[in-house]
Amino acid sequence: MEKKQTINFGAGPAKLPQSVLLQAQKELLDYNGSGVSVLEMSHRSSDFTKIMNTTENLLRELLSIPDNYKVMFFQGGGTGQFSAVPLNLIGLKEDRCADYLVTGTWSSNAAKEAEKYGKVNVVHPKLDTYTKIPDPSSWSLTPGSSYVYYCCNETVHGVEYNFIPETHGAVLVSDMSSNFLSRPVDVSKFGLIFAGAQKNVGCAGVAVVIVREDLIDHALTECPIVLNYQVQAQNNSLYNTPACFSIYIMSLVLEWIKNNGGVDAMETLNKKKSSMIYDIINSSNHFYTCPVDVACRSRMNVPFRVGKKQGDETLEKEFLDGASKLGMISLKGHRSVGGIRASLYNAVTVEDAQALANYMKEFLKEHQ
Repeated sequence: MEKKQTINFGAGPAKLPQSVLLQAQKELLDYNGSGVSVLEMSHRSSDFTKIMNTTENLLRELLSIPDNYKVMFFQGGGTGQFSAVPLNLIGLKEDRCADYLVTGTWSSNAAKEAEKYGKVNVVHPKLDTYTKIPDPSSWSLTPGSSYVYYCCNETVHGVEYNFIPETHGAVLVSDMSSNFLSRPVDVSKFGLIFAGAQKNVGCAGVAVVIVREDLIDHALTECPIVLNYQVQAQNNSLYNTPACFSIYIMSLVLEWIKNNGGVDAMETLNKKKSSMIYDIINSSNHFYTCPVDVACRSRMNVPFRVGKKQGDETLEKEFLDGASKLGMISLKGHRSVGGIRASLYNAVTVEDAQALANYMKEFLKEHQ
């Protein structure tokens, strides 16, 4: 049966490279001649040890991760790390205080979670809407804070940092779930980076944590053992059964990124794809509008309204219905903001983005 032609613009779980899906399909019943599937393989077997080592080594290579950083794999997704970060790091300093930049839903949720374990200082004036990054001159960092936290790409609102915040020596923590490996990053500038896999580097079920070694032995006594960085580091992410199949899929995606030019090549393609969509929005005479300040518009998640600034619900429904008929799915904006959102992660091709751009042009012509 011929596969239905579908272009997935979902925000996560998101599109995976076709070659990865085909390889997983080929190996599903018999991985590497072992006679068993990765789905039923012991996490302590030599075959799975190789998968874990391959995944970590590819991450280290693609991001040039320094030797004094641990790479770990956790269950609980990015949201699990909203708890794990303060449970492991807020005790770095006696005052148990952490600074948070709150520029969207995910950093807001993370800040609320951290309040359970210490004092949270939002370092900038409260934002009425999540459409910009407050100017660093307005920030008020806390002397002696345990860490400074930010989400470098807000998936819901389409706000992305194009700079690394200056923390004046404080430990910097970043949630990179939705732009991880979409562009180069200097890991040495961070104390900790985490990312859920299901957007750019795999399927749902596993989160990557990259943490500087000197930070892993400071967990609060109330930290659950499955979230304890020192325990997981000492056990090579095998204290409990990990998300084996999700880690396997990640290894295939990382291999795909490497074979397609690495992170630099991903960035070039992501600039090209996002520019296609933003160019149409910008030249549409306000038929399409993106609420996010130009300086921090995300390459990964492009939110826009149709018909007018606040959106015309009838036109937006028609837009989504028309897209669906052309095989374009998951373009509806997050339920908290509405409108349209096109997620353009690494596996979304230039051709996929071009198909959406062509549709947007046709829809504009029909309704001008």
